[in-house]
Amino acid sequence: MNTNGHERRGTGVKGRGGQTVNTKHQTPNTREASNLKHQRRPEGLGAWSLVFLWCLVFGVWCLCSSCSGLHRVPSAAAAAAPVWPLAPDQPRIRYVRSIATPADIGSGPGRWKRVVNFFTGETTEEERFAKPFAVALDEAGNLCLADTGKNAVYYFDLAHKKWHRWTAAGKQAFAFPVAVACRKGVFYVADSELGKILAFGEDGREVLTIAAPLQRPAGLAFLGDSLIVADSQAQMVRIFDLAGHQKLQFGKRGLGPGEFNYPTHVGTDSQGHVLVTDSLNSRVQVFDSSGNFVAQIGGPGDAPGSFGRPKGVAADSFGHIYVVDALFDTVQVFDLSGRFLLPWGEGGTRPGQFGVPAGIAISQNNLIYVADSYNRRVQVFEYLGEQ
Repeated sequence: MNTNGHERRGTGVKGRGGQTVNTKHQTPNTREASNLKHQRRPEGLGAWSLVFLWCLVFGVWCLCSSCSGLHRVPSAAAAAAPVWPLAPDQPRIRYVRSIATPADIGSGPGRWKRVVNFFTGETTEEERFAKPFAVALDEAGNLCLADTGKNAVYYFDLAHKKWHRWTAAGKQAFAFPVAVACRKGVFYVADSELGKILAFGEDGREVLTIAAPLQRPAGLAFLGDSLIVADSQAQMVRIFDLAGHQKLQFGKRGLGPGEFNYPTHVGTDSQGHVLVTDSLNSRVQVFDSSGNFVAQIGGPGDAPGSFGRPKGVAADSFGHIYVVDALFDTVQVFDLSGRFLLPWGEGGTRPGQFGVPAGIAISQNNLIYVADSYNRRVQVFEYLGEQ
C-alpha cells in the first residue's frame, strides 16, 4: 500500500515460491528479448510449412510425371492388345492406340506446367477433341483431322510430336468443317455450311477457295494431283485440279449404278479407283478415274456385308476396302469386287468399340485411323496382313 492508501499496480508479480519480481524498472531491451522468445515458435512453424509445401509440390510433380502417359498403350501390353477376328481364327486387325489430346502423341505440357495446372485447377479439356468427324493423312503419314464440335482443323506431326490447330483459313472462319485433305503442305477443308472448299498453308494463310459450282461439299480425297469432292446437295462427284479448276463431274440422283442419294465420303485406292459412299442408298460405289462405274459394295440391311449408315471409306495397300458404319458402330472390310471379308467393332467406349464413327484413313504401312466421333477420339488399328 502507498501513503495515499492506494495499491501500486504494475510494480511486481508473484514469482515461484511467492517471491515478488520487480518489473517496473525492466528495460525496453529486456522486454524485447522476452518478446522474441515468444516469437520463435511461429518462425519454427513457418519453416515446417515450407518443408511441407516443397514435399507437396514434389509429390504432385511425381504424380504428374507418372500420369503423363495414361492415354498411351504401354509397349509391354502390345501383345495383349485386342485383335480381330478372335482366336482360333488368324488375327487380321490389331488395336494400336487412341488419340484424344495432343498428349497422346507425346506433345502435352511439361512436368512443371502440369504441377501449375494441378494447383490452379486448369485442365487439358480445351485441347481434347469435341467431335472428330473426318481424318486424312499427308504424304509423310501425319494425321489431319476435322472437328465439327470445335469447328477446327488439327494437324499432328507424329514423328516430331508437334501439333497445330486452326479455326479459320486466313480471315474466313470455319462454320462446319466436315472433311479435310492435305497435299504438299496445303490443307484443303470442305465446309458444308459455307458451301466452299478452303485451302490454307501451315501459317494459316488462305491459299485457295473453291466455291461455285459447289453446293454442299461433304467428302475430300486426293487421286494423284486431282482433288476428289463429294458434292452431297448436287448428288454428284466433282474432280478439281490443284488450282481449283473443275476437270470432271459425274453422277445424278437415283438408285441405279452411277447414281447417288446424297454422297457423303470419298476415298481412293492404289489402282486409281474412286470410292464413293452413297449414304442414303446404303452402299459404296467404285468408279475409275474417268467416272465410269466399276462395282457396288454392300447395300441396305443389318446382315454382315450390309450397311445401316455408311460413312468413311478407304483402301489399304493390299486393295482391301474399309467402310465405316455409324449406325452399327462397326468397320467392315471388302475386296474390290464387293466380297465381304471381315467386320470389327461394336458400340461402347473400350478399345475397338465405337460411338457413331465417321471418317477413316489408312497409311501406306496399313495403319488405320478411325474418327470415333461420340467418344471424342481417333482410334488407330493395324492390318496385320497374311501370316
